[in-house]
Parts: sequence; structure tokens; C-alpha cells
Amino acid sequence: MPRPIVECVPNFSEGRRPDVLEALAAGIRGPGVRLLDVSADPDHNRAVFTFVGEGEAVLEAAFRSAAVAVERIDLRAHQGVHPRIGAVDVIPFVPLAGGSMPVCATLARRLGALLADDLGLPVYLYGEAADRRRPLAEIRRGEFEGLRTAIAGPGRRPDFGPARLHPSAGAVAVGARGVLIAFNVNLNSADAAAAREIARAVRASSGGLPAVQAMGVPLRSRGLAQVSMNLLDYRQTSPLAAFGRVEAEAARRGLAVVDGELVGCAPREALPPDPVAALRLRGLRPEQILDPAALQ
Repeated sequence: MPRPIVECVPNFSEGRRPDVLEALAAGIRGPGVRLLDVSADPDHNRAVFTFVGEGEAVLEAAFRSAAVAVERIDLRAHQGVHPRIGAVDVIPFVPLAGGSMPVCATLARRLGALLADDLGLPVYLYGEAADRRRPLAEIRRGEFEGLRTAIAGPGRRPDFGPARLHPSAGAVAVGARGVLIAFNVNLNSADAAAAREIARAVRASSGGLPAVQAMGVPLRSRGLAQVSMNLLDYRQTSPLAAFGRVEAEAARRGLAVVDGELVGCAPREALPPDPVAALRLRGLRPEQILDPAALQ
């Protein structure tokens, strides 16, 4: 019988220090776990790690890496364009081949209790792990700085741990969800306001593409602006469809697309036959293409 495989995709508030990124990777590596990809960005000052394995091994790896983040990342000195509430900001569990959502939800709740009890982190559950459904955007409202005072207020108390932030590591959101594709499109302009307009036209909440979240941010290290997207259901909106819509919205404003970026991994079936050419990807590592059957 095939082994049930779980994917875990923790996002850490660190994208600039190679020694910290390697320490986080070392925390993940261990028996029964395969680290597939590390995507780090200095402007977001954020790193996305993707690893897979059987449930228990994945839970242990997630805890080890969170402990490294609490020790090595101080949000009081952190700056980046991506919203964040914690040194380890979000930890989702995703069912892959043979995995199930109920198992992932149980793993998320178990990890949340461990992070609260052993590391002193306030923990918010989201997605299929949560009894009260709160979008990540709502959990992150005010970010680390605003949550310091809001955490004890109505509707903001965590599911596990103290109703106060860890002094340096903040809080963490832990959840269970389906496959999400993080996909960015970079413009030939540093106009962040234009990128925000395009993001508004693209995202579902503003009447754009279904199952798409989007924000416009500046990439000061490259002198560009970016439309940063989460594709919540690639069967409703694929990376190719999202790319085409951003390109069209950019053209309406006299701008052009420079390239696209896949952050983390994506299922093979979600990508066009030649993804590098079709999405103008800056680079695509073979490990970023998920083939669940090959992970067994």
C-alpha cells in the first residue's frame, strides 16, 4: 500500500542571511523527510521551504525548524514588504499522494499545541485545522507591530498559547489546506502604485480571477515592482491564466512584464508544457515540479 505523503510549506521571516537559511534547512532535514525546495527573497525578506514525508516525520521537522526560527530571527529588527506576524509566520500541512485533509488538520493542531507549550508562541489555527475560520489576512491584520496590543482584544486571541506575543518571534499561524501555488509577476517599472492597481484587478476579492489573492509590492533590490499572487485553486485559475491577466492589465497601463517567479513548488498538471517559456520564469529547478506519485 502506498505511503501517505504530507507536504509542509513553512514561511519564515528571513530572506537575506544565508547562515540562518541554512540553519533552518538543517532543522528540517532528518529521517523520513525530503526537503524539496527553498525559495528566499531579500525584498520580501522571507523564505518558503517545501518538504515532504510521512506525517509524524513532517511534524517533527516543522517543530525543529520553528525552534531555529525562534532562536535566530528577531522581528523587532525585521523589515520586508511581505505582511508577517512571526519569525515562523505560517506553517501549512497539505495532503499529497495518499494523504488526507483530516490527517493534516490533526497534525496542524498537534504542532500548534507543541509550539505554544514548548516555545511559548501564540498560535492561530487556520484553514481546515480551525474551528473558527479566519482568513490569513485577518490573522495578520496589523502585523507583528499591531498585534502586540490587539492580541488580547475581541476576536484576536490565539487558539493555543498566551494572549501576548513572543517578544522577538511574535506569533504563528498553523493550518491545513489544499495545494496553493505562490506565483509572482515582475513589471518593467518601479511603480508600486501601478502594481497595486493590477493586483486589485486580478484578485478575486475585487472581482478579478477566481481563487486568486494578489498584492503589489516594490522590489527595491531590482528597481522593479511586482504583482505577488497566491493561486488558491489552480484548477480555477492556473499560473498561465494569472500571468496572462497580469500581462494584459500591465499593457493597459503602458507597462510590460519582465518575468515570472514560482515560489516553492507546483504540481506538474498545473503548469503549461514549457513553463519556463510560457511563464517567462527566471529559473525553474526540477525539484519545484511536484509529481505526487514519484514521492511515494
